Amino acid sequence: MIFEPVDYFLVELHDFIFKKTYIYPSSIFMKISLLLFFALFLLLPAFTRQAILVADCTVSYSIEGSNAATNSNLSGASKQVYVKGKMSRTDVSGQNYKQSIIYDKQTGSVTVLKEIGAEKYMSKLSKDEWKEENRRFDGLTITFTDETKTILSYECKKAVAVLKDGSSYSIFYSTAIKPSTSENPYQFKDIPGFVLEYETKGGKETSKITYTATSINFNPVSASRFEIPVSGYRILKN
Repeated sequence: MIFEPVDYFLVELHDFIFKKTYIYPSSIFMKISLLLFFALFLLLPAFTRQAILVADCTVSYSIEGSNAATNSNLSGASKQVYVKGKMSRTDVSGQNYKQSIIYDKQTGSVTVLKEIGAEKYMSKLSKDEWKEENRRFDGLTITFTDETKTILSYECKKAVAVLKDGSSYSIFYSTAIKPSTSENPYQFKDIPGFVLEYETKGGKETSKITYTATSINFNPVSASRFEIPVSGYRILKN
């Protein structure tokens, strides 16, 4: 039974302290070792519940719309998130376009790269400018629920984020792993784990887009992923 180690530990401890029997030193050492072993065994579950901090990984997400029109626009679209230490990069690609957001957690600054056909654009935003770009998340509140689902073999818990305009979106996150840097600390504020599925809604609430993780790779990410291009892009903002 699962509680037998606890009973054994208590009985042995009681006998060791209160029984008036002579015990040889080697026997004392063995008993103490056994008692310590069982004490540590009982504490193990508490430690294993701690999330593993992931400082290097690549996650791919599928993108799916809630209706045919949205799915038509999203045809061929995909999303990749790269995490390395205090840096993250999010690439969203589709037919004839690509957008990359490189976020530096240490400075709070962001570089946005956009490719539309043959045209390439770059925007650099300071910490305050990036916060302003995400002002719609100001006042965001998170409600944690008991609903769960399994994504990539990870049990994920559901949270519901509510914006100040009353709109909401769902997030499924794993508490077993946690990224060293969030792809967006405003959108996923206070989420205690790795976001493996979330949804966004259109401006008129008529459509919904769901991003679901389809693979996760913990191999080291090349530092070159986070290098800012020095040429080939038209600067839109400094």
